Parts: sequence; C-alpha cells; structure tokens
Amino acid sequence: MEYLNDMALFVEVVKAKGFRHAAEALGIPNSTVSRRIAQLEKSIGLRLLHRTTRRTELTEAGQLYYDRCRRIVDEARIAHEQLGELLAQPTGVLRVSLPVDFAVTYLAPLITEFAELYPGLTFDFDLTPRRVNLVSEPFDVAIRIGESPDSQLIARPLATLTSNVYAAPGYLAAHGTPLTPHDLEAHACLNMLRGGFWELRKDGHTERVGVSSRYTLNSVGMIRKLAVLNQGILLAPEEIVADEITSGELVRILDGWQGQPMTIYATTETRLLPAKTQRFIEFLRERLSSSE
Repeated sequence: MEYLNDMALFVEVVKAKGFRHAAEALGIPNSTVSRRIAQLEKSIGLRLLHRTTRRTELTEAGQLYYDRCRRIVDEARIAHEQLGELLAQPTGVLRVSLPVDFAVTYLAPLITEFAELYPGLTFDFDLTPRRVNLVSEPFDVAIRIGESPDSQLIARPLATLTSNVYAAPGYLAAHGTPLTPHDLEAHACLNMLRGGFWELRKDGHTERVGVSSRYTLNSVGMIRKLAVLNQGILLAPEEIVADEITSGELVRILDGWQGQPMTIYATTETRLLPAKTQRFIEFLRERLSSSE
C-alpha cells in the first residue's frame, strides 16, 4: 500500500500550493517530492498537476483525486489520533476562520486560555468577514455569527447572542433620545445594508422598524466607530461593543427592546474531526454558553 503515502504527499502539495512549500513543511528535499508525485501520476496514468515556474495547479483529474485523497488522509490521521495521547493533548496547526470584530473584542481572551491548555498546538487565524470555502481552503473550522449554515457543511451551534440598541452620548445630546422603536425612523441608524429594517422585541411583542443612514458599509468595526463618533445609532450584541460601554463612549437606549437572537456556529466540512478541532469547538461551546 505504498501509494497511500504518496496520496498523503499529494494532499500536502495541494495544500501548500507548490512542491517547494510542501517540501519545507515536511522536511524533505524538493526533488523527492517532485519524483514521488511524478511516480504517482505515472501509476495512475493521468496528469494530476499543471506545473509552471510560477505556480502549481490541479488538473480536472487532480481535483477529483484530491477531493477523495484528502478525506482518506484525514480519516487515517484521525484514526491514529484517537488511539494515542493526541486525543488528550492534540498537536499541530489549527487553522480557523473568525469574524473580525467578535474575535478581537471577545474571542481573543478565550483563544489565549485555550492555547495555554494545549501547548502542543500552533494557530493560523484568518480574520475576515467573507464566507470561506471549507472544501477548497485549508481551514479546520470557521466561526460565524448569524449566517444560515450551508446545507453541505456541518454547523454546530455554540451560543446565542442578543442585540441591544446603543448610541453615543454626544449623538443623543444633539438629536434626542428615542423613546419607542418607531422613534428610530427619525434617526440615523447604522446598518450593514442600505436601508432595511430592524425587528425589536420586548415582552413577547415585536416591532418592525424601517431604518436608514448616510453610510453603507460591511464592517461591524467601522459601524461601531461611526457610532462612537456621533454618526448614528447601532443595533449590536453587547459582546461586540463591550469596551465602548465600559468606557462610556456608547450607552444603551430603548431598555427592554432587543433585536433578533443571533446564533454563533462552528462550521466544518465533515463530522469526522481531528482532536485539535474537537477540543477547540468543545472549549468555545463551554465558555460561550456559560456567558449567556
């Protein structure tokens, strides 16, 4: 079954996006990697990779082979982990996609605590608002807030966040304080979309309010900053604006009224997870649910 080792090597070359990077990661000569991949292609009878001086890309056959090989290699690695001490003390690189503002404001202390628990792990974090492709990109897990999970992926709920309405004292001094949800229609309400609606709930009653502002943007951090600079009212989970609340830069208004609950998900491509990913998801679920 020698070709199983070559399958694993092929997966590493694709993940590293080239022979040289794969060789460096594995600690073997570049010539060895090239020779073994060439032998694998010869034994299969198909070209798996297009090679140029600048890049290495999958052929159509290579993409099909990679999709199958990656699953086989992952399952083999997990089988070894589950039989050894790695289940208790995982090692390796944990690659995670995280929402920018939530990670910086709220998750950073939790990630530090997790890192102290598992000193054998190193971390590769990608902080981005985009929805990464867990099939074609080398992430172990993506943490997302409020997104409808892709039906082809496995989404594990970690906790639920509830949004409140906040504004800067300077904005309220200049424009007045809304006393009812529909008062928001006369105010600048910072939103992720141009125009739109906020649904606010109190004591089982729901109000749907049309909101608008001069700004259209896709960054929660920028929305938060604009609110601090007296540019409008925002609807956000307390966890996102915790620092601004503590400093007094933002205050809660419309007490008792809250936005739609937003679920935090840990999304993976498969249910069969290596120990490092299992432990990370379990840790976040425990810490986030205890803070609800």
